Amino acid sequence: MASFVLPAHPKIPKGKKLAVIILDGWGEQVSDEYNAIHVAETPTMDALKNGRPDTWRLVKAHGPAVGLPKEDDMGNSEVGHNALGAGRIFEQGAGLVDTALETGKLFQGSGFKYIQEAFPTGTLHLIGLLSDGGVHSRLDQLQALIKGCAAHGAKRIRLHVLTDGRDVLDGSSLGFVDDLEQTLKEVRASGCDALIASGGGRMEVTMDRYENDWNVVKRGWDAQVLGEAPHKFASATEALKKLKEADPKVNDQYYPPFVIVDEAGQAVGPIVDGDAVVTFNFRADRMVMMAKALEFADFSSFDRVRWPKIKYAGMLQYDGELKLPNHFLVSPPEIDRTSGEYMVKNGISTFACSETVKFGHVTFFWNGNRSGQFSHELEEYVEIPSDSGITFNVAPEMKAILIAEKARDAILSGKFDTVRVNLPNGDMVGHTGDFHATVVGCATADKAVKIILDAVEQVGGMFLVTADHGNAEDMVKRNPKTTKPVLDKNGKLQILTSHTCAPVPIAIGGPGLPKNVRFRKDLPNGGLANVAATTLNLLGFEAPADYEPSLIECSSRESCVQLLPEG
Repeated sequence: MASFVLPAHPKIPKGKKLAVIILDGWGEQVSDEYNAIHVAETPTMDALKNGRPDTWRLVKAHGPAVGLPKEDDMGNSEVGHNALGAGRIFEQGAGLVDTALETGKLFQGSGFKYIQEAFPTGTLHLIGLLSDGGVHSRLDQLQALIKGCAAHGAKRIRLHVLTDGRDVLDGSSLGFVDDLEQTLKEVRASGCDALIASGGGRMEVTMDRYENDWNVVKRGWDAQVLGEAPHKFASATEALKKLKEADPKVNDQYYPPFVIVDEAGQAVGPIVDGDAVVTFNFRADRMVMMAKALEFADFSSFDRVRWPKIKYAGMLQYDGELKLPNHFLVSPPEIDRTSGEYMVKNGISTFACSETVKFGHVTFFWNGNRSGQFSHELEEYVEIPSDSGITFNVAPEMKAILIAEKARDAILSGKFDTVRVNLPNGDMVGHTGDFHATVVGCATADKAVKIILDAVEQVGGMFLVTADHGNAEDMVKRNPKTTKPVLDKNGKLQILTSHTCAPVPIAIGGPGLPKNVRFRKDLPNGGLANVAATTLNLLGFEAPADYEPSLIECSSRESCVQLLPEG
């Protein structure tokens, strides 16, 4: 069993307060008029970038650097915070599913055998995001899953698809439906009755998170389980086209719920007793609420009307602490010995805070997909309720200032050795595609950083500012060779609402930072997983030997000395 005792760092002393600030969706990209961070007034972050050249750099936050399969796989908040907290690179959702499908292990595991029990007489329902964005799900994985299930005995399959327009371009969902329909046609030719049964936009149907708005999940439940929705169509293609004709402003993210009906007007695929259900998203955050509704007997968040007796499995287990769902097709990464656990075992006290939409990231995901605190005595977690019932571009300031004020108070209280926050604006507002609102959100996040850094200054502490992935720094689709914006067939800009593959900044500083500490120059490909060792070093500890190496070093053989204030 590994020891949790960390040796003292030979050159960096203990005892200085440390603030860790995560700017969500804050990458470094082309500095032009389509870069909301560049356009926004961000004097605090600008000062960090233009300050000491050896205390600011870029790190990777996408692809293999955070455990995703390919270099063109965008980072996301979950894998980003996993890497930030764990200090090591673990194969993540998409990669795990790819391996399970390619080897056939998915169809041999206990989770699949559990749902397979329903195949002889029941329907298999697949619920999730229809997209090739690779953030929550991927179309090719869904197609492979459908074909594999049919080959392993599924006689009747119903798809409940959620349109994207967030991790991919708005308007792309119609093409994904066409591709899916072709797969279903092939499966039907093999003798399996396979159809799309319901749908809706991801921000309107099913995919809420952190219990921000249970009405979103209820709309999904009504369509998927009860077969009831305000809109009924003969096909998903007809649904998307006619709903767009009725409201040309509707975004793929916000399609209202609809059900597919037969010639008699009856829903073709409500979930009933004896059926099997798989939520095929590999990312956890926007499937946990639906998983609770499907799995928990003691459930009161909305009136389910009826709770069918089904065989339910997730693509992965979405919450290891809650064992939710109890059955899953692919085993999640086993992330142990996170930096948060090491801190507790070495007597470091921590304050963690964000608003609801990102609270799980500085707690659950940071701690290796583990719910709760490691220590109630040494850790305090504060969740600030997010706005509910409005899109984030309506109030782009979100709760950034309140988060910063909570962090400031925690720092000034002297109770905590380290304070950790997530400022969500760049990501959550950036996802709306509203450029002006995103500029406002980024400017607000910068003000929040200033509040926290001022508190660090007052206590003679240190700070580490970084991000989990890119988003707000690029809000148009670009030609990958020229970086120039790409226009659609009507000559209009194509708005980009997705995450990016851009690197993210990391900056260190504060009056408590020893003057000889600087970023190393021998880690040009450093990524988010290197941040945990860096943080432990700043707190005066050596990092575990198997952690990704720290980004910092002391510039001389002498012990690092605290930088005294000028004058």
